[in-house]
Amino acid sequence: LAGGVALNCVANGKLHSAGIFDKIFIQPAAGDAGGALGAAYAGQHIYYNQPRIPTKQHDALLGTYLGTEFTTTEIEIFVKQFNAIYQVERDFDKLVTAVANLLADGNTVGWFQGRMEFGPRALGARSILADARSPAMQKKLNLKIKQREGFRPFAPAVLAEDVQDYFDQNEASPYMLLAKRVKNSNETKLPEDYHNWSMHDKLNLRRGNLPAITHIDYSARIQTVHKETNPAFWKLLHAFKQLTGTAVLINTSFNIRGEPIVNTPLDAYTCFMCTEMDYLVMGDLIFSKKMQPLWSADDIQKNEFELD
Repeated sequence: LAGGVALNCVANGKLHSAGIFDKIFIQPAAGDAGGALGAAYAGQHIYYNQPRIPTKQHDALLGTYLGTEFTTTEIEIFVKQFNAIYQVERDFDKLVTAVANLLADGNTVGWFQGRMEFGPRALGARSILADARSPAMQKKLNLKIKQREGFRPFAPAVLAEDVQDYFDQNEASPYMLLAKRVKNSNETKLPEDYHNWSMHDKLNLRRGNLPAITHIDYSARIQTVHKETNPAFWKLLHAFKQLTGTAVLINTSFNIRGEPIVNTPLDAYTCFMCTEMDYLVMGDLIFSKKMQPLWSADDIQKNEFELD
């Protein structure tokens, strides 16, 4: 599936659940911008007479991490202009353990690692992460960081090998393009008079063990995280599971309302400082908001975008 309509994760989930196709693959940049990829393939086949060779692999895009990447030195050069304060942790296992502890303690973390994702979804390279178990986290992320309405839902990132423990899903969903139901074992039974409640009260009802990612209809827009395609993000989720027993995190795009996903370290640090995000992790560097120099309006070097 491709085209803008294929970004409708609810429709995709229903189509997948109907079982009328052996397999469904959804182009991760299924919109106008992603059409460039199809045009390139068409040109290769039609004009250059190159064969269309199916691969045995279900997803030859390998996670669609096709964008820019920055070294630790490059990141340090970007943030030096702000006299930013950070801790360096070159042992990645220790880094993910430290970040897992920060998340388990209720902190929000900007996660900037490796090559940027291709497409409209943050897939664990330019992401804001938080604990999906927290009943307060949905509103906190929406109002204090994303700067949008408090009811907006967030998507879960889950270890691919554990997805069936949490969701009615038994296949890969690496691009966050399928909405599936949260497992019954993680649901909260609705009160008998629930359907007489106001919409405000319905939205504020805690739904199961993962309230921050569970929609009002008990569905969730799932991203399965695979060790083969994003080992860094997989290691973080694995460390969080070892610490908490839960293999799920909130994964939302690293930006605020009306702005594109951050691309450079300058974008990331600016977004970090202009919101109430608690920590920023870029490569080997860990930034604590409490330790940063005072941020002034003169420091904001960004374009203004029309709100969506």
